[in-house]
Amino acid sequence: MNSVVSRGPFDGVLRRVRQWYAIRPEMTVERLAFHVAVFFTVFCNGAFFHAVSGTGAFHGASGFRVALSLVLMIGALNMLLLSLLLNRWTVRPVLTVLIPLTAVAAHFMSRYTVYLDPDMLRNILHTDGKESGELLSIGMVPSLLALGVVPTLLVWRVRVKVRPIGRAVLVRLGCIVLSLAVAGGAMMASFQDISALMRNHKEVRHLITPGNYLVSLVRVAQHDGARHRPKTPIGVNAQVVGRTPGAKPRLLVIVVGETVRAQNWGLNGYARQTTPQLRAMGPINFTDVTSCGSATEVSVPCMFSPFGRAHYDEDRIAHTQSLLHVLDHAGIATLWRDNQTGCKGVCDGLPFESFEHARDPQACTAEGCFDEVMLRGLAEEVARRPGDAVVVLHQLGSHGPSYAKRYPARLRRFTPTCETADLGDCTREEIVNAYDNSVLATDDFLARTIRFLAEQSSRDTAMIYLSDHGESLGENGLYLHGVPYAIAPDTQTRVPMVMWFSPGFAADRNLDIDCMKRESRAPASQDNLFHSVLGLMQVRTPEYERRLDLFDRCTTPH
Repeated sequence: MNSVVSRGPFDGVLRRVRQWYAIRPEMTVERLAFHVAVFFTVFCNGAFFHAVSGTGAFHGASGFRVALSLVLMIGALNMLLLSLLLNRWTVRPVLTVLIPLTAVAAHFMSRYTVYLDPDMLRNILHTDGKESGELLSIGMVPSLLALGVVPTLLVWRVRVKVRPIGRAVLVRLGCIVLSLAVAGGAMMASFQDISALMRNHKEVRHLITPGNYLVSLVRVAQHDGARHRPKTPIGVNAQVVGRTPGAKPRLLVIVVGETVRAQNWGLNGYARQTTPQLRAMGPINFTDVTSCGSATEVSVPCMFSPFGRAHYDEDRIAHTQSLLHVLDHAGIATLWRDNQTGCKGVCDGLPFESFEHARDPQACTAEGCFDEVMLRGLAEEVARRPGDAVVVLHQLGSHGPSYAKRYPARLRRFTPTCETADLGDCTREEIVNAYDNSVLATDDFLARTIRFLAEQSSRDTAMIYLSDHGESLGENGLYLHGVPYAIAPDTQTRVPMVMWFSPGFAADRNLDIDCMKRESRAPASQDNLFHSVLGLMQVRTPEYERRLDLFDRCTTPH
């Protein structure tokens, strides 16, 4: 009797899968590098070509030639890069890292119009695990699979053909020379147009993947490697002058805000009242304030430095002591309390407290703490500093993209809200609602801080609030922040600033509050903070510039 073998419906599919799996093409390293270079150029540089198209470079009679030249140039540069990185021993490990990283970079550049310059890479590298985790969403899985996982698996299916070492060296040198020739020839074919593009729109180079993040990583590593050298001292002979004998000690709280933009600040005339508690308190609100940078890693060190944006020098700022060091030299106690990822070098060597991983049941959840946690135990810390003191409270504020995690349920007033970090899955209304609720949380925190200061009967107290940078909420396709400063929109560089003074502080300092309210309508910037705080606390040092002191016109000598 003949036996009949029953075949299931998937047998044919499984057989084809086994047949495919048995296929292992053989390639030289150079040929594999060529395929990967083409893949990077065609599939991972959509953000670059979209940005270039937006400049009008592809329009007109020369448009096609410019586009073709850029494709050839970028492809040749990618081939050059891979020719320098890959050999028979490194080809699989390097591509296993490089391809998924490039896929992630391509996703975020296309999704949020992120420019991967050194400042952005520094922000990413210095972001903690919780904030990084917020950026990982289901929405990025398809692109990561298509651009990262599948190509990497294909690389591992390739059998690398090995040449004799002498011939391999000659072939590799030939690839390098040919890559340089093609890149140079493509550039020369449209030199006038491409040079104009790169001259007038320098920022687009930070969209060329994977070269953008690799070059930026090298520059960040060089910068961070040098950060550990000693900071240049400033204000070592600083002194407090002109204090009234027997006057109460002063307590100034500087609140460094996070990602709050001036356009959504209720006190600035925003259509929604996102600052109802502050409005009732009537503080001094500055309506036209510019940030030093469009990201925390730039703005925070800059605003506490004597150089500011007017004399911006990243390396000089990083390796020079800050405002807090000058105050310390003058005998004024300092304390930095942080609900973010550190003081960015501003408080190096000075008292520092982190609440990033606090476990306060009233102010914290499993996903992090609300900013009010920084007021816990503050009275006790202040009591340990009997003289004049300056305390900095560094907020988590409106840090995106998970705006809905920045405020408690009681402040969810604007609905419906975007409840995911993948902003592409939300309407703009939902994004703005969630963001505005986070601004309400900053209003609540500042009101709590003012009430705390008003209760300190043994001290004259004051508060200065200044956000580090703003945020894009979908305008012109931009989200989040960190766009290169030269092209950053106002939504990322205009920030709120608010001041409050107890009656005793204003009287002892001879500060005319009505005058300050008039001055608050004039343009100001983060460059003013360093000099204004020194002036307010009556610290004299050569670094102080009177013309940048916002209080100078509104104080009278004793």
